[in-house]
Amino acid sequence: MHDVLTNLDTLQINCLDKGFVKLVDAMPRLVPGTTADYAIVQAARVSYGDGTKSVSEDRGLIRYLLRHTHTTPFEMVEFKFHCKMPIFVARQWIRHRTANVNEYSGRYSVMKDEFYIPDLDNIRQQSKTNKQGGDQQMSTMDAQGFLDVLNETCDKAYATYQEYIEKGVAREQSRMILPVNNYTEWYWKIDLHNLFHFLGLRCDKHAQMEIRVFADAMLKLIEPIVPVAVEAWNDYHDHRGAIKLTRLEIEALQRYVGWNVEGHAPPLESDNSREQAEWAEKAKLFGLTVLPK
Repeated sequence: MHDVLTNLDTLQINCLDKGFVKLVDAMPRLVPGTTADYAIVQAARVSYGDGTKSVSEDRGLIRYLLRHTHTTPFEMVEFKFHCKMPIFVARQWIRHRTANVNEYSGRYSVMKDEFYIPDLDNIRQQSKTNKQGGDQQMSTMDAQGFLDVLNETCDKAYATYQEYIEKGVAREQSRMILPVNNYTEWYWKIDLHNLFHFLGLRCDKHAQMEIRVFADAMLKLIEPIVPVAVEAWNDYHDHRGAIKLTRLEIEALQRYVGWNVEGHAPPLESDNSREQAEWAEKAKLFGLTVLPK
């Protein structure tokens, strides 16, 4: 824990080819041997006294708070990150509107000649079932062709961008030439409650890989600072392996008990195919197969 306190300026994890996440500050400030978990339980108890509760009681309270979604005490802990990412990742990231952000300005400064170029084995085929993403690797020939065009496009775009800046076109308009894999950076400050929400969505396997690596880096950086809170979040969050049951699913389980059909569960009382599919996936966790409706 001492390293976390004295070397905040070295807490950086590189992401993608040129990006990074760097933890530059945290609140509350800590003394060696302590974690910020104490600020959560202090707020929950509305108490300013130290040493009135044991570590085990503190851990139990934090787990209770997360398990029952009493999230306000987690807002007592804040983190400030310096992040560098491709613009298209930043546009996904900024949809989480619960943080304070100050981004590099392409109006005041010249954009840097830095572009995200994926690895050859990370060029993905568009999924036929998920309109938002790709799920299979492209053939080596097609992937290499894409990378060749991408590199050429970035080189040409940046050369043209520089040309028009030199001709006197305003930076705020010249930047329109640049593609969205150009790198940007920002400072991003957020409390732990809202950070957990961000991480729940962006660490998930369904998130785009290019933003997931940044979320994974953030989680790794905060874990030594709030280890009990992170442990509870990993145990209870539905994007970390836990599941939540709807009323229809609970009723289906109740009917299963009544049916006493070993190894099978009844379908939901619902005509929604997505709900049925989600129920089937949850039933698998109990070693059950959902019977056809």
